[in-house]
Amino acid sequence: MLSSLVDEIDKREAPVTSFEGSGVDTSLVIPEVEDEIHTEMNFEHIVGKSAALRRVLKQVETVAPTESTVMIYGETGTGKELVARALHNLSPRRSGALVKLNCAAIPTGLLESELFGHERGAFTGAITQRIGRFELANQGTVFLDEIGEIPLELQPKLLCVLQEREFERLGGSRTLRTDARLVAATNRNLAAMVEEGEFRSDLYYRLNVFPIRVPALRERPEDIPLLVRHFTRQFARRMNKRIESISSETMSVLCDHHWPGNIRELQNVIERAVILTCGPVLRVAVSDLRSSDCPTPSCASSAKPTKQGNLQSILEETERKWILNALEQTHWVIAGPKGAAAYLGMKRSTLQARMQRFGIARSNRPN
Repeated sequence: MLSSLVDEIDKREAPVTSFEGSGVDTSLVIPEVEDEIHTEMNFEHIVGKSAALRRVLKQVETVAPTESTVMIYGETGTGKELVARALHNLSPRRSGALVKLNCAAIPTGLLESELFGHERGAFTGAITQRIGRFELANQGTVFLDEIGEIPLELQPKLLCVLQEREFERLGGSRTLRTDARLVAATNRNLAAMVEEGEFRSDLYYRLNVFPIRVPALRERPEDIPLLVRHFTRQFARRMNKRIESISSETMSVLCDHHWPGNIRELQNVIERAVILTCGPVLRVAVSDLRSSDCPTPSCASSAKPTKQGNLQSILEETERKWILNALEQTHWVIAGPKGAAAYLGMKRSTLQARMQRFGIARSNRPN
């Protein structure tokens, strides 16, 4: 059914209005068949017809009816949560709840309570009993985003839930059972984390039953015009504007842009463009895209150095050494009361983001 609907899009997706020779040749009117594929296949808000996206949707269609754990990989902003929602909507559990949790957004000390719940008096401030996400998702689906951020000390309990479907609330002694399917997502390389001792190998293999990799937007440029049309129509409707077309030059710039922030970045660019557009032709500040279209550090280093740039480099190198020293002092333990994050007085997610920014990994350790 999926392939036939996508083929129908190929046949029927013709611009409603042609502006050849005027510099405006791309219609922003989207055929009704696009809504048809979203509604009938439960792929809400997943827009595109590229081969890379079709492969992902085919995988979703294949694994959704099963009870297997699904691991979604992809860069930030690629739509991993939409894939998780499609998995739930196409599964026998669609009448149950889809319970979501971003593991990177919860402080380490509260993550166990969020996942498994706690009893009254379990810790200071626990004045009432709390139901955890796995308990809430009973007979439904629990979606754990950024699962690579779960600290090592909590991973055995998550493994137990996956293997035995049993857990205990924090501060409780009664064993509870849950019938929740797990869908997880990450933008990190879990296999590399296992090699570096930052993620348990047994949990990794339990999670990696059916991996799905969501492609970056730069890997599916043929979907950019469809996404531009989708977001333009969405924001124009909200703002009570009538925008019917976009210049071919602007569309070409959008298709050639690297999009390091993926679909989320494109969505923000189109929203800003709709706000600034007065008339039927979408106006995008392409100069902003061209100035930022330099995805590699070598582009920045080729620019003429300035005093401010030299000072920035010195500050960044100082911060890098500061982080490396803290990691050595804590034996490369990041989370926990004796971890490097606590040593430096910052959040675990903040430290990990700076480590990624400075290219700090265990391989940086001096011999």
